[in-house]
Amino acid sequence: MFPLRDTIPSRRPPLVMWLLVLLNALVFAHELRLPERGIELFFERYGVVPARLRLDWAALLAAPDAYLGLVTSMFLHGGWLHVLGNLWTLSIFGDNVEDRMGPLRFLVFYTLCGVVAGAAHVYFSPDSSVPTIGASGAISGVMGAYFVLFPRAKVITLIPVLFYPLFVELPAFVFLGLWFASQLLSGTLSMVAPEAAGGIAFLAHVGGFVAGVTLHWFFLRPARGRD
Repeated sequence: MFPLRDTIPSRRPPLVMWLLVLLNALVFAHELRLPERGIELFFERYGVVPARLRLDWAALLAAPDAYLGLVTSMFLHGGWLHVLGNLWTLSIFGDNVEDRMGPLRFLVFYTLCGVVAGAAHVYFSPDSSVPTIGASGAISGVMGAYFVLFPRAKVITLIPVLFYPLFVELPAFVFLGLWFASQLLSGTLSMVAPEAAGGIAFLAHVGGFVAGVTLHWFFLRPARGRD
């Protein structure tokens, strides 16, 4: 399933959402300029590396920037499909969530969901030395908030059936519920057979989505500021 658009227009320009899109695009443009070894070092330095975060407290105090990857990793992507898929999804669900929160609250919420997603990945893959990158965890949090705030919104969805594209209109709670179930199932299977995950941090997506569902209440505009 691939979301094409939703049916709820935003009432205000989603300034922070577009700023996030721009920042991700600029960082990706920088990645394209790096040689292969350079991009490996770039990901190792700014990605989430669980094994690096399992150092003892004394070592972490000596190297506090080890935690920066929980934030900087959100702006790194491994290829065109990775970055375009993430930013497209953010553009579909992010504008309405920013509408309900306001720009500054949305920015903090987005970042917090990304950090929780990264922490979930560290928790479930504590010995991994492979850098994890991407905005997927933070965007999963946005999807979690959308799931609660706009359950009956319609999501125009592309479903490939063999060689034929099928376009269907699904309620948001159905689309996002199925998406979450697929991530949870894939994440559970990855615990049994890590090689089957294909390098995708499914449980980071699960952690981000759960964070969005549970934390978005703290970031909503006061009732008087929603109109």
